Amino acid sequence: MRNIALKLMYNGTAYHGWQVQKNAVSVAETLEKALSTVVCHPVKCTGAGRTDAGVHAEAYVANFRTESTIPCDRIPLAVNTRLPNDIVVVRAVQVPEAFNAIGSCRRKEYTYRIYNSRLGNPFYVDRAWFYPRRLDESVMARAAAQFVGTHDFRAVRSVGTETRTTVRTVHYFRVRREGDLIECRVCADGFLYNMVRAMVGTVVYAAEGKLSPEDIPAILDSGNRTLAGPTVPPGGLYMTRLWYDEDVL
Repeated sequence: MRNIALKLMYNGTAYHGWQVQKNAVSVAETLEKALSTVVCHPVKCTGAGRTDAGVHAEAYVANFRTESTIPCDRIPLAVNTRLPNDIVVVRAVQVPEAFNAIGSCRRKEYTYRIYNSRLGNPFYVDRAWFYPRRLDESVMARAAAQFVGTHDFRAVRSVGTETRTTVRTVHYFRVRREGDLIECRVCADGFLYNMVRAMVGTVVYAAEGKLSPEDIPAILDSGNRTLAGPTVPPGGLYMTRLWYDEDVL
C-alpha cells in the first residue's frame, strides 16, 4: 500500500469548502471521485486543513493510500482530465507511511486580499473583498504586528469545531499594498475556525479608527469575540503556503 501526497490548487467559489459535506459539493469529494477512477478503487483523502465555503487555495496538500502501481508522475494529468477546471493537481509524490497532510504540517500561511478602490473590479469578484473606503495600510500593519507571537486567540475565532486549546503561535502577519490591492499574509502553527478572517477584520477596524492597534493585546487577553473586528467575507482568502519536513511541495 502506497501513501501518495498531492499538491493541488483550487478556486473555492463553487465549493462548500474542502471537507466532505452531506448536502453540498466539496473539494475533497470532487477530488476523491476523480482519484477513484484513476486508481480503480474508492479513495479517502486527508487534507491539510478545513477551508471554508468560498475560500481558495494556491497551495494545498492532501494524501491518500492506494494499491495502484500507477507512477506518481502520471497521476496529475490522469486526475486533472477527470476534474473540473477549478481544481488542478500540480504534483504527486510517494511519502512515508506515517505522513499525514494535516498532522505532518508544521506551519501554514494564508493570504487575504482586499480590493481597496472607490470603484469595483469585475475581475476580483469572489477573488478579493471589495472595500471602497480608503484604508491606511500602515495602520493595518501596526495592528497586524500585535497578533505576532504565542497567544490565546479565542477573541478572533467563530464558534465551530472544538479544539483542545485555543493557543496558537503566529510567526508573522504582514500587510502590503500594491496599487489598489492590499495583501494580508499571516503564518502560524495552526488556525482556529475563521481566525484569519477575524484577524483581518480587526486590522481593518483599526484602519477605520474603530480601535487602536495598541488595543489588540487587551482584546486577545479578554477572549471576547465581540471586542474584535468582524469576520470578513471568504472570497478574499487563500491558502498560499504549507511547510513539511518531507519534500511534498
